[in-house]
Amino acid sequence: MLRKGQHNAFALLKEKVDPDADYVWFHAASLGEFEQGRPVIEQLKKDQPDTKILLTFFSPSGYEVRKDYDGADIVSYLPLDIPGNAWYLLNLVKISKAIFIKYEFWPNYLLALQAANVPVFSISAIFRPEQVFFKGYGTWYKNLLKTFKHIFVQDEPSHELLKVHGISNVSVAGDTRFDRVYDLFSQAKQLPLIEEFVKDAGKVIVAGSTWPKDEELLVGYLKLHPDVKLILVPHEIHAAHIAGISKLLDGKFVRFTEADSTNIRTTNCLVVDTIGMLSSIYRYANVAYIGGGFGTGIHNTLEAAVYGVPVLFGPNYLKFREACELIAAGGAFEVTNAVTLGAQLDRLFMDKQAGKIAGEYVKQNTGATKMIINLLAN
Repeated sequence: MLRKGQHNAFALLKEKVDPDADYVWFHAASLGEFEQGRPVIEQLKKDQPDTKILLTFFSPSGYEVRKDYDGADIVSYLPLDIPGNAWYLLNLVKISKAIFIKYEFWPNYLLALQAANVPVFSISAIFRPEQVFFKGYGTWYKNLLKTFKHIFVQDEPSHELLKVHGISNVSVAGDTRFDRVYDLFSQAKQLPLIEEFVKDAGKVIVAGSTWPKDEELLVGYLKLHPDVKLILVPHEIHAAHIAGISKLLDGKFVRFTEADSTNIRTTNCLVVDTIGMLSSIYRYANVAYIGGGFGTGIHNTLEAAVYGVPVLFGPNYLKFREACELIAAGGAFEVTNAVTLGAQLDRLFMDKQAGKIAGEYVKQNTGATKMIINLLAN
């Protein structure tokens, strides 16, 4: 799929590009990086509605999900990074600015953009000493960083590392995902059926993007605490996964797609078998559980924390900076088994301070988008 998408990229661009228009080019590796760039794209469009946006992806997991994204005028795969392709793209599309998101550093495109005097920016970037730029043999790669007009990094260690290596066109802006979740928080939808489900409930768990191990632990707790209500939002909603959840619950639950104002009051577990609702559902939680921590890694903790809700997740979270910082602040907590899950839930249902800490953490880290937009406008 990737090779086919790269091969067809120029045909798509020829079909859609306006040859008389200037484009601001955003490039993201995949879906996660797109979510970091999205607040900047949308604020730019809001401030300058006539701005045309070209959005490219490297990964099918980004392109296939967002190929119809209406915030961009053109969405395409990035053609393979070879000199001929880089120059062909610049001849085909009049690019006024280029913004690469987080870890994206494509040498031939960067060198072609520099030669064409197109200003290039990096946003939400993170740098670590073990990266190739900072190795003894990495001087050529480090020099690529000098092709950027400005680099917006997420944290001070990245800033200091670049400074030590002679890269000075850098600002600590933070992570634009905080702005994204704050926008979602501001636009959260009221969900009447969910409100009916949690009505008069004093203890509500919203478990988002869960996997089987997460569900096993949560259902075990639920069976021991019938006064608790659980809103389960699985990461995958195909029939086999829902069947597995049903087996855990002995069939005693209601699917959101089958819920009505009567049957939703007959259960203490609601399984949300549709997509696109999770960020609004977190508002109804007393405690949020984020799935994935017993697998390849946790999902988005910020979507829950923004509501002033304490957050729980499994042990595979260390590569997620915001999760580590939330734990350090006292707004999130690790669970490793049924015993630690039970202890944390029992405590957090009584502790109102942890949620306040989580909400304040998100609020204090917003503002990256405004800083980036201000500099892009100059």
